[in-house]
Amino acid sequence: MSGLRRGFATYTVRVAQFQAAQADTVIAPSLLAADFARLAEAADAVEGAVDWLHVDVMDNHFVPNLTLGPPIVKSLKAATDIPLDCHLMIEDPARWAVGYAELGAYNVTFHAEASDDPVALAKDLRAAGAKAGLAIDRDTPVEDYLDLLPEFDTLLIMTIKAGFGGQQFIPAMLDKVRTARARAASGHLELRIEVDGGIADDTIAAAAEAGADAFVAGTAVYGADDPAAAAERLRARADAARSPH
Repeated sequence: MSGLRRGFATYTVRVAQFQAAQADTVIAPSLLAADFARLAEAADAVEGAVDWLHVDVMDNHFVPNLTLGPPIVKSLKAATDIPLDCHLMIEDPARWAVGYAELGAYNVTFHAEASDDPVALAKDLRAAGAKAGLAIDRDTPVEDYLDLLPEFDTLLIMTIKAGFGGQQFIPAMLDKVRTARARAASGHLELRIEVDGGIADDTIAAAAEAGADAFVAGTAVYGADDPAAAAERLRARADAARSPH
């Protein structure tokens, strides 16, 4: 086989593997909606029904709220095998983000609005062993960051204003999802597009149809009597919306 044909065959296999991986829907319940005194129990309640645990890190500066930090992430890592999806709503992520990767977070996402050099930080996160995510808040145009997408594993698009749980889903934010998915598809990028804010039974299908494949859900999971069943129901709705018609 010629080098050209071997290269094409390898590329074809890689694309096929990526497409198979991306066919999986990621459900990431947000611990922001759980009982902070019982986070290990909250993790146990969704074990086997979810893919990631979403950890909202807020510093009372970048957003007007104060939540979880490195000691909690360290304890969670020891308490559960569910991969931790850390969403840093903080100022100066270059100072703090790598620490979350070093604690064993699977995915560390920081906000574009807070970073002077997103690409350099993404490289540092990957070097520390984590996936690198870029978050886009409600009022930030995604177009400004499309050229950076090859440097990231995850693009998190806020479907609310970052900072508080329990807000109402903003359908207009799905235009950003469509734009990002089109760019990812045209560039054959291995990119998860995650949506965060107001994701529930009545909104997840629209987000999935727009091109999202990872879904953060707080109240919809931890506000339910059976969090695992709620997560499985969300997955079924997303899978149905993402499947070819």
